[in-house]
Amino acid sequence: MLNISILKKTLFAGLAITMLAGPALAAEMKLKLGHLANESNPWHKASLKFGAELSRLTDGRIAVEVFPNESLGKEIDLINGMQLGTVDMTITGESLQNWAPKAALLAIPYAYKSIEHMDEIAGGKIGDQIKAQIIEKAKIRPIAHFARGPRNLTSNRPIPSPSDLNGQKMRVPNVPLFVDVWKALGANPGPMAFSEVFTSLQNGTIDSQENPLALIRSANFNEVQSHVNMTQHVRSWIYLTIAESTWQKLSADDQNAVMQAAALAQAYERGLFEASIDADRAYLEAKGMTFVEVDGAAYAAKAKDAVLANVSNEIKPIVEGLFAE
Repeated sequence: MLNISILKKTLFAGLAITMLAGPALAAEMKLKLGHLANESNPWHKASLKFGAELSRLTDGRIAVEVFPNESLGKEIDLINGMQLGTVDMTITGESLQNWAPKAALLAIPYAYKSIEHMDEIAGGKIGDQIKAQIIEKAKIRPIAHFARGPRNLTSNRPIPSPSDLNGQKMRVPNVPLFVDVWKALGANPGPMAFSEVFTSLQNGTIDSQENPLALIRSANFNEVQSHVNMTQHVRSWIYLTIAESTWQKLSADDQNAVMQAAALAQAYERGLFEASIDADRAYLEAKGMTFVEVDGAAYAAKAKDAVLANVSNEIKPIVEGLFAE
């Protein structure tokens, strides 16, 4: 006959052994990675990829906890947290110019002629200068870069060249560089909260706005705009970063593992990015929007002086060089 008392003792003993074994199998280090994107965004999926690859490369010794949707704080809060040692990682870009002026180069209108050109700069000598200054001034280390969708101009008529703008009333973000560039191009730009843009387009307060395809889609601008003019006036990237204080705690082998995982995450994100661009265009075309190829060289030439007038003296020679390429 089965002795219930002995069985209970055996089960509890086994449970105790399992509980004691648990921590020994747990990660030796957990990295907190907070960012602003939602769970469907390629940046979030690439963050999860980074964590999975880093765990694999370190045999589970290093785990990455990913916190999307600003759940650990807004972008500047996360940067401050990394400097204080309360956050290990984030995804951030030109906001770092508050500490490192060269970070402004991540999003200069018409500085990059194609995504390939942008990758060449981000991964080359200029990119190395940007990263070195971010490490020195912000105490944050960029380990990979992710692409951001280029910004395009929407309207209710084709605008293939800047001469076709003719004072077009348009919304731009509250960024002096953007305002001045669109003025130079011949539009009538004005800052406006993003939450007001749809209604303003609907009632005719403004005629146009500019944003990446993903935002044009998610904001349903196809309901109030008929054309997407492929100005691609801002191509930019954003960094996956790790706090320098966290980086210095890692062994040389673990630092190498972090960089390997970051490279795999970067390649993974690029595939997701390219697929999302194609999907967004197909969706907007299916909703009736017409895509207009524009004279990019004419737009860039007319924007150049306004861009140079708005950048700092520290990066102006670099920007002049980019325009000359």
